[in-house]
Amino acid sequence: MKLHHVKIAVAAGVLVGSLAAASTGQARSSWVDAWTTGEQAAYPAGYEVGQPGINGPLGPNATGPLLTFAFPENVANNQTLRMIIHPSIGGGVWRLKLTNVFGTRAVKFADVRIALQALGATIMPGTSRRLTFSGRGSVTVAAGHDTLSDPVRFTLPTRPTTNLAVSLYVSGTTGPMTWHAASFTTSYITNPGTGDHTADRYDDAFPNSTTSWFFLAGLEVQRSDAATVIAFGDSITDGFYSTINGNDRWPDQLQRRLVERESLGGLELSVVNQGIAGNMITPIGRLPGGCTPCDGPPALDRLDRDIFSQPNVRAVVFLEGINDLGGGGATADQVIAGLKGVVARVHAHGIKIICATLTPSGGTNADGLANYGTAETNARRVAVNQFIRTSGTCDGVADFSAVTEDPANPGHLLPAYDLNSSVGGPGDHLHPDRAGFLAMARAVNLNQLERFARTARSRRAG
Repeated sequence: MKLHHVKIAVAAGVLVGSLAAASTGQARSSWVDAWTTGEQAAYPAGYEVGQPGINGPLGPNATGPLLTFAFPENVANNQTLRMIIHPSIGGGVWRLKLTNVFGTRAVKFADVRIALQALGATIMPGTSRRLTFSGRGSVTVAAGHDTLSDPVRFTLPTRPTTNLAVSLYVSGTTGPMTWHAASFTTSYITNPGTGDHTADRYDDAFPNSTTSWFFLAGLEVQRSDAATVIAFGDSITDGFYSTINGNDRWPDQLQRRLVERESLGGLELSVVNQGIAGNMITPIGRLPGGCTPCDGPPALDRLDRDIFSQPNVRAVVFLEGINDLGGGGATADQVIAGLKGVVARVHAHGIKIICATLTPSGGTNADGLANYGTAETNARRVAVNQFIRTSGTCDGVADFSAVTEDPANPGHLLPAYDLNSSVGGPGDHLHPDRAGFLAMARAVNLNQLERFARTARSRRAG
């Protein structure tokens, strides 16, 4: 594998560059996503994994750990959040997207900084710089809106091996906080009322940890030789049950496969994740006893935000439908109709779409998930998969079902793929483990994906 580097400086053994405001000419150039996450709901509605906290209500019919000491009133209050993210592609000029899309009042970010993570909540010396918004050091994001920072210079190699620490000082008290519940990455939060610690190099002021992301929607990088590939899906794309802090979700593994074969001068692909746990294609909602608000907006409602508004998207790998069947009781025809609607809209924007078959869920019987494990749900899953494989509706097919299903026990995950790589122990018969995600990533035809990326033309180039 060859890595392409722009001009760099060395700081503490990590390749970085100076951070300063970029020119308006650069701001008009093409951009690609380096990292994204699906804006899910207002905290605490959602499904977490590995979250430290005391159990409490997450939403209708849902309980789980709450960040009681970081957010005793379920809001941020004059405190600093240090969110840890891993970009899938590097470059020299960046912009950060903050979000308040599920908020009910404006949120003031009085200081926003980006740096290289060292260990835990500590950052690499000399790498922390303040971001600006329309030339100002602070920004107020209205309820229901996102905002992009000004472009900034920050040089990372094409394939970064380190994480970034995005530090946000929230001035005043927020209303409901927009979040992504299951990040599978440890981030850090100060106690409420402790003020601005965005520039802190060490972690003394950050006693609280979380496996969720707050107020972040994306990180874009200026690249003329790259394109965005979006992995769009539900909890299986989100990363249930991958390792925590291992970047082992199937989209991460797909990115690594692409890196193995890229060559100098070719089109660089950046795979980003728009998975939301519980997500459905259709607006059918959960069966009685479920938590529909926890699932995020249905796929058909979030295409504009999570695909079409993203920069330079050439292809989508789409995996959804099992929650409609198992969680909502949808028929195969309802899921197929929803999938057709998704494909038609993606095609209308000049983007190619690879549809993944639904992985098996036989034997699932955890609280709220029993309907996933029934023979009837499996029969509907088989019908949806038959449509995906044979209809020609999608531009390509990634047969995730074929590589994860146990041939000796049809409708069930292979035993080796039915473990919990996140927190240990057995799996839940619904979510593949790290080994399963490796198999799924191998099921994507790289030649086809690269061809789609070269020939497709997204309507938003930056």
